[in-house]
Amino acid sequence: MKLLSFAIPCYNSAAYMEKCIKSCLAGGDDVEIIIVDDGSTKDDTLKIAKEYEAKYPNIVKAVHQENGGHGQAVNTGLANATGMFFKVVDSDDWVDVKSYKKILTKLKSFVEEDDLPDMLIANYVYEKVGAKRKKVIHYENALPVDRMFGWNEMGHFKVDQYILMHSVIYRTQLIKEFGLKLPEHTFYVDNIFVFEPLPVVQKMYYMNVNFYRYFIGREDQSVNETVMISRIDQQLRVTRRLIDSYLGNKPVNERCRKYMVTYLRIMMEVSSIFLIISGTDENLVKKKELWKYVKDSDSKLYKELRYSILGNTVNLPGKVGRGISKTGYKVMNKLIGFN
Repeated sequence: MKLLSFAIPCYNSAAYMEKCIKSCLAGGDDVEIIIVDDGSTKDDTLKIAKEYEAKYPNIVKAVHQENGGHGQAVNTGLANATGMFFKVVDSDDWVDVKSYKKILTKLKSFVEEDDLPDMLIANYVYEKVGAKRKKVIHYENALPVDRMFGWNEMGHFKVDQYILMHSVIYRTQLIKEFGLKLPEHTFYVDNIFVFEPLPVVQKMYYMNVNFYRYFIGREDQSVNETVMISRIDQQLRVTRRLIDSYLGNKPVNERCRKYMVTYLRIMMEVSSIFLIISGTDENLVKKKELWKYVKDSDSKLYKELRYSILGNTVNLPGKVGRGISKTGYKVMNKLIGFN
């Protein structure tokens, strides 16, 4: 059995996918790399994937699927994963080799000691085009370092510090048994990937290494501000699913519950801010409908999400809502890496 499975979802990724693949290959025979071609039509994505499979038959799997979107590509990667741990790396991102080797050494020690974490957490770095300094998201103020811990030992997270897909390696069997399945043809499903399994996560381990390199700079990228506004309906779809998931599978541990509620609050606020800055009356209606959806689903959750500083700001009545505070917009930019 492999130690770590990587899933690399690719869609017309020929221009940059090789940097990602090569970085993952540094793990050698301890890893498997599942390159999922999501029905690419404009370039040689599938050809490149098959070339790597032919060159590294014991490490690389090239899997072709009809276009189903990023979520379906992650599903396909998970279905083909045989490693004890599972990691998603987007095709325009990569991993830091020095940190990667430290993580593999630690994963081996877990196996040798027969004491596996459900989730390993590491830092990620914003590789933003034109940025003089690379912003690192780390967790040493919020999580115990280099030891196993549970929810009750979690500390306070800063506003831009929440655990994202970039920072997570899951135990493969955990998310397979959980039945994690991401929706097709939907962006922003990385939030579902990292959020939904949390109630069944019991053991965690944090390594303070800058492992994942998160590239920001392509004009068509899903976190580009203009693109996010144009895809706001998909953001809303994901946010509603997270609400439903939380209400249908509330965690027993109170620390876990509070963490998930705060994550939901961030999702609600980011969605609301984009609906406001789009500048259309139609999207202001959608904002009201989103908050009504929460209120109708669970009044207690609504109060927890609604009555915060930013929650109050994005719910100012009528046209006043368009004048969203500069502070709120700055917070949102931090959350999604625009600055």
